[in-house]
Amino acid sequence: MELLQEYIVAAIMAICVGIGFIIKYSLDFIPNKYIPLILGTLGIIINIWAAGWAFTPEILLGGLASGLAATGAFEAVRNLVVKADKAGGAGGND
Repeated sequence: MELLQEYIVAAIMAICVGIGFIIKYSLDFIPNKYIPLILGTLGIIINIWAAGWAFTPEILLGGLASGLAATGAFEAVRNLVVKADKAGGAGGND
């Protein structure tokens, strides 16, 4: 996992989190199972664009890792919020 962390680009990940949020809550015709595929592909495209349309294995891996990390980050935050709600609000007794 540490190997992939060095390839994650924070700006691309943030863009993908925002777009993933829009897809999940606004575009009901897209099933949730396709969101990681969309964000991984989008991350690759954005990373290629950011590199001046150059394409290398590192750019491919950086875009893919950033897009998929966005999916994981969104789910982690969502799970923390759900647990906090079930515990009686943020900072509830565990």
